[in-house]
Amino acid sequence: MTTAAVLATGLAFGEGPRWRDGRLWFSDFYRHAVFTLGMDGVETKVVDVPGQPSGLGWLPDGRLLVVSMLDKKVMRLEPDGALVEHADLTELADFHANDLITDNLGRSFVGNFGYDLHHDMAERDVPTILGDESAGSTTLARVEVDGSVHVAAEHVRFPNGMALIDDGRTLILAETLRLQLTAFDVASDGTLSNRRVWASTAPQMVAPDGICADPEGGIWVAAALGNAVVRYAEGGEVTGQVETSQIAYACALGGPDGRTLFAMTAPSSEPSVVDGHRLGCIEIATV
Repeated sequence: MTTAAVLATGLAFGEGPRWRDGRLWFSDFYRHAVFTLGMDGVETKVVDVPGQPSGLGWLPDGRLLVVSMLDKKVMRLEPDGALVEHADLTELADFHANDLITDNLGRSFVGNFGYDLHHDMAERDVPTILGDESAGSTTLARVEVDGSVHVAAEHVRFPNGMALIDDGRTLILAETLRLQLTAFDVASDGTLSNRRVWASTAPQMVAPDGICADPEGGIWVAAALGNAVVRYAEGGEVTGQVETSQIAYACALGGPDGRTLFAMTAPSSEPSVVDGHRLGCIEIATV
């Protein structure tokens, strides 16, 4: 097991990390903005997102896409700095829009909470919630380059982090409340088929939140119930683990050599604990 080092502090709740152009890009829910961070720990604000930012992606021409959680939209950052609506997810998202992944054609897949998880957690314990198949059951959306919105997959439970592997031919989806990584074949038109369990995270009680793929085909999973990022191989074998100082909610691979694992950590995901308190961190380890 490897122990992560803290690279940056002072986040409220970091999400959606992506390595691009020599910097880590990430959203901060409760500072309502997207930022970049260099390996020197210097942070730069990119754009304010009043509706609470989450998942990040890019169109082929380099324009940034960002999920605006509370109004269930994907926003697009124009070259002149204007943040404009790219897609409206209100017909498919049952609660806050959340994570996003964009392929090299500019097509995006977007998840949502499915329901008010924080309210549920205040009334029921985690095992009860996990055992309720209706909790967080919702639709994964597909957003085309033109902003049109389509159903990608139905009856997914709290669809969260995603990764594209096999040159984009396979989508791996973290179903947080199902404690599993679910795989789909991706057709040339973006439709998904051959849904299957890629890895169960239930034996380790890992609730998969943000995920990222490494060049060897492993999937690193932020364990939203614990202080760790765990690597899974297809079939469910645990093949690596990075211990973090706080609960890990999202992760990305990058850095100068591509082997730096970035983990977005916080003491809790409960808004009353983290909103306004700047307790979040970005932690790193070489993997």
